[in-house]
Amino acid sequence: MCGTTVRGPCPLAIVASLTFETTPMTVTLSRRFVLAIAALSALTSVPGFAQAHETLSKDGTILIQNLWTRATPNGAKVAGGFITITNKGTAPDRLVGGSAALAARVEVHEMGMDSGVMKMRELQKGLEIKPGETIELKPGGYHMMLMDIKEPVVEGGKVEGTLVFEKAGTIEIYYHVRALGAISGEMHKH
Repeated sequence: MCGTTVRGPCPLAIVASLTFETTPMTVTLSRRFVLAIAALSALTSVPGFAQAHETLSKDGTILIQNLWTRATPNGAKVAGGFITITNKGTAPDRLVGGSAALAARVEVHEMGMDSGVMKMRELQKGLEIKPGETIELKPGGYHMMLMDIKEPVVEGGKVEGTLVFEKAGTIEIYYHVRALGAISGEMHKH
């Protein structure tokens, strides 16, 4: 029941390891505690609820947050990957590529205006992230391009993959899949 986004031990494992006293007041409080933990655990397994997923590179210099992609229609051959990257190190690093389980290849891309026309291009040398800098890869700007996808990307799911940095190396990640046409990684709230 515990999702991979839960930090530390599984809340249900914590509850299972507790011993309870038999006084009526303690039992009543303990039952409330157990119900609260069970509810929290159930919510963290709901797709889209506990999306505070973050990953730190093995050397501790690159922080990856807010990974998401959009659902794709049947027959689509590409998808965009969107991420927030922070360089916590003392030297610049460069995002040079990645991989995705459902794509033949993953490239670093940039979108921008050129003579009044929106154009997209691969960044052949990757994307530099300076020390202390946070860069948001988002629609209409820098992004990861998942190329030659083998199957539709389905809303509510996850796409497993990696990001590759020049110095920090390979970091395992997953993108949360938002609705077709989503403009941010945030869940829509009513």
